[in-house]
Amino acid sequence: MSNKQFLVIGLGRFGRAVAKTLFTMGHDVLAIDIDEDIVQEISDHVTHAIQLDATDESALKTIGINNFDVAVVTIGSNIQASVMITLVLKELGIKFIVCKGDSDLHAKVLYKIGADRVIQPEKDMGTRVAHNLASSNILDYIELSPEYSIIEIEAPREWFNHTLKELSLRSKYGLNIMAIKHNSKIKISLTAEDVIKENDVIVAMGSSEELSRLERLISKIK
Repeated sequence: MSNKQFLVIGLGRFGRAVAKTLFTMGHDVLAIDIDEDIVQEISDHVTHAIQLDATDESALKTIGINNFDVAVVTIGSNIQASVMITLVLKELGIKFIVCKGDSDLHAKVLYKIGADRVIQPEKDMGTRVAHNLASSNILDYIELSPEYSIIEIEAPREWFNHTLKELSLRSKYGLNIMAIKHNSKIKISLTAEDVIKENDVIVAMGSSEELSRLERLISKIK
């Protein structure tokens, strides 16, 4: 994994977690917040930490943000500040902008003004927990958009010892298999002749509607 330059703006609980995790993964992270105490607290856990009002375009220009690959705006509760900062980052040429949104409307506005991805932590976690509770096979569920999702699912017994070609998961469920996990090993270069075995975990992408149909079917055959 290549080293990337991340800019994290807003150091609440979510922002701090993002910044620290990216730094732990070996990336360069510049963390920004208007609160000096918070900046001091995180300074040993990121590459650089700066106390700055990110709504001030001239102040952002002084830190050379054009050098960053990704900007993460985690100011969700202050919608006005979130929108202003996203606009400024877009105008300054940031390649990829990820924002935290507190509501569907907030997310819609952020997408309209140029955010490349909007994360709604409480909604996303709620969705994942609900899918996991509804079916013991569902290990994880990530909503990419209202139309498409990624699912991590424990293979049901009826799939055991069948090839992907035999199962025809794409034609039956609109399921695009991205990877197969077997005994902690992940295989991503898949062919039609790959066989699903007991205890395999399937990582797949598909329409939310088709994935819901698949979940209902699997809950009946498990």
